[in-house]
Amino acid sequence: MTQHDTAKAVADGAAVLTTVGVMATWLPPLASLFTIIYLGLRIWESDTVRDLTNRKEAANASDE
Repeated sequence: MTQHDTAKAVADGAAVLTTVGVMATWLPPLASLFTIIYLGLRIWESDTVRDLTNRKEAANASDE
């Protein structure tokens, strides 16, 4: 039984390492995508773009 438990532990460890490896590979592109979306929204909501598109600031918007 100990060999079976050892093999199972090794397989579980390999699965965890594979998951971490996949997450490490996906994280930079995913972070880049969220950064592009966030900055796009910040630019779209800027005063300059609001003036260019004739949009008004929301009445309940907070000043930064």
